[in-house]
Amino acid sequence: MSLSIPAQALAQPEPLAVLPGLKGVFASSRPDNIGVKDGTLASCPASPNCVVSQGADEDHAIAPISYSTDRATARQSLIDILGVVPRTQIIEQQDDYILAESESRLMGFVDDSEFYFPADEKVIQMRAAARLGESDLGVNRRRLEQIRLAFADLAQRTAQSNTR
Repeated sequence: MSLSIPAQALAQPEPLAVLPGLKGVFASSRPDNIGVKDGTLASCPASPNCVVSQGADEDHAIAPISYSTDRATARQSLIDILGVVPRTQIIEQQDDYILAESESRLMGFVDDSEFYFPADEKVIQMRAAARLGESDLGVNRRRLEQIRLAFADLAQRTAQSNTR
């Protein structure tokens, strides 16, 4: 199956390189609260640079991604989508969890995005947070919403091709 993500789902300006001399300066190290603990992703700090779909307050809440296929198919779809998100690479993959890092276009800030597939639900719980700074200007929320749109579009295209 070839992956075709609609332009509006991942529409971003053409990528530019990190400004010379800044590569890695704002990357920081991976936080120690990454991962699933007791079936839950970490909560967000008070800063506005994080969103999470599990147990969040109103400012940090984002809905999980629902799916109707089996977990392995949903997981592969998400992997395919993450493969075309600009400046994003998958760092860790497990049957029920994916960790990806995304780097900002100009300054090289690194954000961590986590995706958790609970065994008893047909949803992908998600969390995205900036490693540094107070505000991310809504970048993490927009990235996860773009991934949600791409996931829905891919599911619709798959369903349409299966009915032909």
